[in-house]
Amino acid sequence: MTLTEERVRPQLDGVPETLLWTLWNRACEARRPDAVLRDPLAVQLVDSLDYPFEEKLGPPHPLFAQTQGLRSLCFDRSVANYTARRPEATVVALGEGLETSFWRVDNGTLDWLSVELPDGAELRRRLLPADPRHRVVARSATDLSWLDEIEDPSRGTIVTAQGLMMYLKPAEVREIIAACAERLPGGVLVLDSMPRWVTSLAREGKLRIGSLTIPPMHWSMAPDERQKLHSAHPGIAEVRALHMPPGRGTLGRLIQHQHRVPVYRSFSPAVTLIRFR
Repeated sequence: MTLTEERVRPQLDGVPETLLWTLWNRACEARRPDAVLRDPLAVQLVDSLDYPFEEKLGPPHPLFAQTQGLRSLCFDRSVANYTARRPEATVVALGEGLETSFWRVDNGTLDWLSVELPDGAELRRRLLPADPRHRVVARSATDLSWLDEIEDPSRGTIVTAQGLMMYLKPAEVREIIAACAERLPGGVLVLDSMPRWVTSLAREGKLRIGSLTIPPMHWSMAPDERQKLHSAHPGIAEVRALHMPPGRGTLGRLIQHQHRVPVYRSFSPAVTLIRFR
């Protein structure tokens, strides 16, 4: 069963088109009987889109699919941990693309604010189920007016930025972190970052997935540089690493424990939690 009667052809390029790659990997992982991430909605989304996924992005890749599944699960668990303590909190998902986290972690009382560029926002509205606690705001994450859309910050707020910050300029990343620290006391920001060699290849136009050229990346952060994020704002109380959940087989164990092996740590995305006073 698909989400729409007719398949939808996405009109995306640049950074917005990368949302199709992450969706493809989640769906490929979710189709497995031993999937690390249960995401039937991702499978339905792929089936609903008129897009040559395998032709453009390549066939299912065990490493990419499981890594994406575990990364999404890592973010899911961060949200679930926060909303377990503050069940009526607002979750703000920056640059969410076609992520389906809301339907994986919804506790029945949280509010969800998806902040996405206009083309991606239109796809979300068109393809995903409507819910009164799930709102879509069509604007850039760098337009900090999305903070005004949080209806009751006193209930708690967790902001996620999965697969986003690397496409922003360092000053823009710092501005988002500082604004969250200023406006969201008691809140949390979870983000991921790429190693410098990956961002360098992307800036040079040399990073390709199938026939898709990954757009330029501008911000990177080595794992041992996390504590420098404290300097973004005095309201930052804690900065710490989040590690991948247990995976499947030898490859899953490697993904989970990559942070312990320097040679692998420099090849992989790093997930960081920032807690505000």
